[in-house]
Amino acid sequence: MASEGLAGALAAVLGGQGLSVHSCDSEPAGEPLAPVRLRKDVCYVVLAVFLNEQDEVLLIQEAKKECRGSWYLPAGRMEPGETIVEALQREVKEEAGLHCEPLTLLSVEERGPSWIRFVFLARATGGILKTSKEADAESLQAGWYPRTSLPTPLRAQDILHLVELAAQYRQQARHPLLLPQELPCSLVCQRLVATFTSVQTVWVLVGRGGMPHLPITACGFTPMEQRGGIKMAILRLLQECLTLHHLAVETKGLLGLQHLGKDNADGICLNVLVTVAFRNPGMQSEPPKVRGENFFWWKVMEEDLQSQLLQRLQESSVVPVNR
Repeated sequence: MASEGLAGALAAVLGGQGLSVHSCDSEPAGEPLAPVRLRKDVCYVVLAVFLNEQDEVLLIQEAKKECRGSWYLPAGRMEPGETIVEALQREVKEEAGLHCEPLTLLSVEERGPSWIRFVFLARATGGILKTSKEADAESLQAGWYPRTSLPTPLRAQDILHLVELAAQYRQQARHPLLLPQELPCSLVCQRLVATFTSVQTVWVLVGRGGMPHLPITACGFTPMEQRGGIKMAILRLLQECLTLHHLAVETKGLLGLQHLGKDNADGICLNVLVTVAFRNPGMQSEPPKVRGENFFWWKVMEEDLQSQLLQRLQESSVVPVNR
């Protein structure tokens, strides 16, 4: 029964779906974590990349005093009570005058758990492009520009990589279409699909607390965890059950994103694909030994799940997470 439940959970996560977060298997040392709040503990930013059939990019001209007149992709901070998609649609309407729908999450950028930006590939569904006559505090105007000849000055060069990422995705999708799942979460946390592979066999790390489950680690807001980024929470959980000095741990990227935003549920859960391997594999064909009784390695026997996992791992078919 435990294996059937785990198989269903893994299938859901690999399919980009969400799973409820009831508790965490690892938390930072110190006082119990309180629910996070936008504008208090966390800042979430949404950003949209639009590419039309003419290979043009939608840009907006900034109105803010510190960057007035420069150009950027439509972006802005989420407000309390919004879902991620609602925030994206509001920002695009305010800054560019267009209605839109997100097609997929392209990447997630973070500066520690307190600042996270969600980058989407999106398409326009209506509205009227904002002109200089409609200039306001949100933006001066919006326009479509050739991807290879963007206007200057740009507010920042970071958008060049995002535009190219969108173009590459349109040409050949690296990961399946992925949109946020609207599920409540009180913390910034990560659900791990932590894998060990050997000769076409895959093991997944499982937490024992309650029913066997994919482990969840809460992100902390100490200076160390802020500096180290969200990967610190992953390493903390793995250190609690594995001897890491002879292991190589790699965060591949996201399989899913969960957030609600309603009812003061400002937390997020990132479903993350992680690999664990021996630094010197030698003849090692079994996963590293687990210390303690809180976790164990589950050998994935279902052929479909095993092939899905191997494909996602071999092709890095995940949403990238960047610092």
